[in-house]
Amino acid sequence: MKLVIDQNLCKGCNLCTMVCPYNIFQEGSELNKKGIVVPVLDRPERCTNCRLANLYGRRLCGVCQLTCPDQAIKWVEEEPYESMKVVIEY
Repeated sequence: MKLVIDQNLCKGCNLCTMVCPYNIFQEGSELNKKGIVVPVLDRPERCTNCRLANLYGRRLCGVCQLTCPDQAIKWVEEEPYESMKVVIEY
């Protein structure tokens, strides 16, 4: 699972940046189609909620989603990682 911010629903209130205990949100710097500065996810892998939800079968935190007045923060299933060949040079 991973967190996503719906660009069409977000109004740029930045409440998620203030309430997240893992500090995975940052205030945005670019305007979206509506002219709103939407927060961005800064290293969302730090959010133990989305990483452990499948393991425990429940949400561990969810403060950002509960706080969002526009319901613009959601969890979506991630694509499985593709294996890739890594070459190590000495």
